[in-house]
Amino acid sequence: MKFTELDTKLRIYETAHDFCVPPNIYMVARIDGRSFTRLTKEKHNFERPFDIRFRDFMIETVKHLMDCGFQVIYGFTESDEISLLFDVNTTVFSRKTRKYNSVLAGEASAKFSLLLGDIGAFDCRISQLPRKQDVIDYFRWRNEDAHRNSLNAHCYWMLRNKNYSAKEATKKIEGKSVAFKNEMLFKEGMNFNDFPKWQKRGIGFYWTEVEKEGFNPKTNQKEMAIRNELKVDMELPMGNEYSQMISSLIENGKLTAKSDKD
Repeated sequence: MKFTELDTKLRIYETAHDFCVPPNIYMVARIDGRSFTRLTKEKHNFERPFDIRFRDFMIETVKHLMDCGFQVIYGFTESDEISLLFDVNTTVFSRKTRKYNSVLAGEASAKFSLLLGDIGAFDCRISQLPRKQDVIDYFRWRNEDAHRNSLNAHCYWMLRNKNYSAKEATKKIEGKSVAFKNEMLFKEGMNFNDFPKWQKRGIGFYWTEVEKEGFNPKTNQKEMAIRNELKVDMELPMGNEYSQMISSLIENGKLTAKSDKD
């Protein structure tokens, strides 16, 4: 059988289940670390509950994903997860979910592994959100999840440092209210409100316009020009203020990354 015949016959098995996200549907990718509990607890001695070096690895991974050929308006990370909002009009990879899932997981895994000096793998899934409000709600969900996880983590590791077992520490805070957990920390001399905002709200990434000095070879003179620059926001707001921020980014998000060809 000739190559062209083999190609026609077998390629269908790769593409038979291709799904392309319809136009005017927002796409958000959620990229999660695979088996990161073992990676960060057993293989690498990261500080608990939050480690600056790990945080910076995640920041650099998000920055890479936002500039590797996808049209990303907003990025967000908390713990070992990343969320990316794409331009609603993007046509990268013909909007095939298979391509987004595989390429983004691969890019994240490669970048993080290089930074760590060990294998760190990520998976990826695409949310298809029909309305702008659904996008806002998605990022509110992840923002508030970061807050909940941070409070639990600080309580848990405070107890572990007081020689509670993992089982005892988990049971101590299981089902308890936010007020109870805040009071628990306060009694130990820790005010949750004083912890860094990036620990409690996650970290945001978006494009901003900045004025930079450049050189015009035609006039042989220095000139000021407007450039798009990626901002890493370590002090995200919460609640309605955060919703308004996401709404504004959807409407006015600046894109600098070039699209890959399908």
